[in-house]
Order: sequence, then C-alpha cells, then structure tokens
Amino acid sequence: MTSCHVAEEPIKKVAIFGGTHGNELTGVFLVKHWLENGAEIQRTGLEVKPFITNPRAVKKCTRYIDCDLNRVFDHENLGKKMSENLPYEVRRAQEINHLFGPKNSENSYDIIFDLHNTTSNMGCTLILEDSRDNFLIQMFHYIKTSLAPLPCYVYLIEHPSLKYATTRSIAKYPVGIEVGPQPQGVLRADILDQMRKIIKHALDFIHHFNEGK
Repeated sequence: MTSCHVAEEPIKKVAIFGGTHGNELTGVFLVKHWLENGAEIQRTGLEVKPFITNPRAVKKCTRYIDCDLNRVFDHENLGKKMSENLPYEVRRAQEINHLFGPKNSENSYDIIFDLHNTTSNMGCTLILEDSRDNFLIQMFHYIKTSLAPLPCYVYLIEHPSLKYATTRSIAKYPVGIEVGPQPQGVLRADILDQMRKIIKHALDFIHHFNEGK
C-alpha cells in the first residue's frame, strides 16, 4: 500500500522566492513589490516572506553568475566549508539554507514557492516533485479550479532515485511555478497577472487549510 504525505500541523512559515534565475523577471518584479508592500500576501496566522534569491544575477539580468543556483542545493554543496573560493551561487545556497532551512530538518520553512519564467509556451504550470504529496495535490487542485477557465498544468518531475537540488527543495513542501512564454529579461503584463493570481490562490488555500476547511 502506497503511503501519502499529509500535512498534520498548521502551515506557519511560507517563503516566496524570486530571482533564482536573474533574467526571469516576473518573480523578481513581484517579490520586489511585495517587499515594499506585502499586504496582499499576508494571511492571518501565517508568516509569508518574499525573498530575492540571487541578487547579483538579478542586478546583471543574467541567469546566474558562476553556476545555476537551482542545481546546487545538494548535500555536497551545502556541506562545503564557506570560502570566497567557492562559486557565488554555492555560497548563496548555503546562506539561503541557513535562513530557510536547514534542508531536511524540522526547522525548515513549511512551503517555498519558487517563481520562474520560461520561453516555452507552458502557460501556468505547477511543478510537483512527489506524487504522494497529498497536501500539495490538494493545493494544486484548488489553484487549478480557482484559475479556470485559464488553463493550469501540473508537471510531475518525480524520479525514484533522484535527490532534488533545487532552491525550493529545502522546504517541507517545495512548489515550483513556471509561467510562459516570456522572453528572458522582459516583463509581460499578462504573465505577471497570472503568476500573481497563482500565489493569491495558493495562500488562500493555506489559510483555508489552517482553519480546518
């Protein structure tokens, strides 16, 4: 019999990451906006922290500086001794793991939403890393229903032997969000509006969940 992962305790700590890839501007714009005025992402009893993950890459409007930040959250890189000789993104990964983790610990953030754009015509896509994660499956269903008639897809990247090293993987419930098509280094108003709605509906679901609904 296959077991499912079900959230038993209320969700308390949520992070919204933008700028994991510095040239994917929707998440960058939204996180910067919420850092200045976060009223729309606040929910009673919930700590929601917007965060720019790769500020140097954002400043240069490039995917990364030394290596892909979204590929270095593995045990080897997170366990390396901090040194200026390490690639910038590895050092940044250790800093993020300290702030929002540690990865695979009880102290890690409950949920991390990692905001991405793609040049592919994927529309609104939610990325799921575990088909047994009943909590996220329910959340994704709520988001899809709330966005209708706008299509919203779920992309399962589950693999039996692959340990994910994504930026969001330090959370208990990691959520990748891809919205496209959008060229790199460009903002599209419709794409921004769609991603903003996804976050709204996701936070609404968490609020309902915490209230036992």
